[in-house]
Amino acid sequence: MSQWTDVCQLTQITPGTGVCALVGGQQVAIFRPHTDEQLFAISNMDPFAQANVLSRGIICQHDQQLWVASPLKKQRFNLADGRCLDNPTVTVASYPVQVRSGVVSVQA
Repeated sequence: MSQWTDVCQLTQITPGTGVCALVGGQQVAIFRPHTDEQLFAISNMDPFAQANVLSRGIICQHDQQLWVASPLKKQRFNLADGRCLDNPTVTVASYPVQVRSGVVSVQA
């Protein structure tokens, strides 16, 4: 059974950036694209570079959806579901994320 893990205060994630947290033994990249409480969580592992770097990627928009471009090989991953725009056979895990009383939690 999955459980919610408190990660940080919402105010600790600067809008337009991502952070990395250890959740259930996995590195999870948490993104806050705007100043509101809309957050996304995907695996931090770039499957092409085999490195935990996605939290340091650049958030971008394509076809009205939000993506993160890997800082290493530049492949883009959908923030909502983890699918790769550049190679549809590749995905990274995505996780439910919520904000309650200003605390960011991820379910893994």
